[in-house]
Amino acid sequence: MIDFGPAVILGLCFGFMFGIGCSLAVMYSIYLGGYRKAVEESLQAVQPKRFTDAIRKLQTKSAASLSNSSK
Repeated sequence: MIDFGPAVILGLCFGFMFGIGCSLAVMYSIYLGGYRKAVEESLQAVQPKRFTDAIRKLQTKSAASLSNSSK
């Protein structure tokens, strides 16, 4: 039973390190793929049609949720 303890500790440490590393890699790939492009588009002087449509949808959805919560 004594030999089992260090293996568990090593397994937890390596599992934690790989888990954190993989989650950071996934978040970075999401940032590279879509988030950075969305931020660039939002900062342009003339907004793309897709961006203005998305903003309009968000505004109507938030207005609807505010009107429902005030009832």
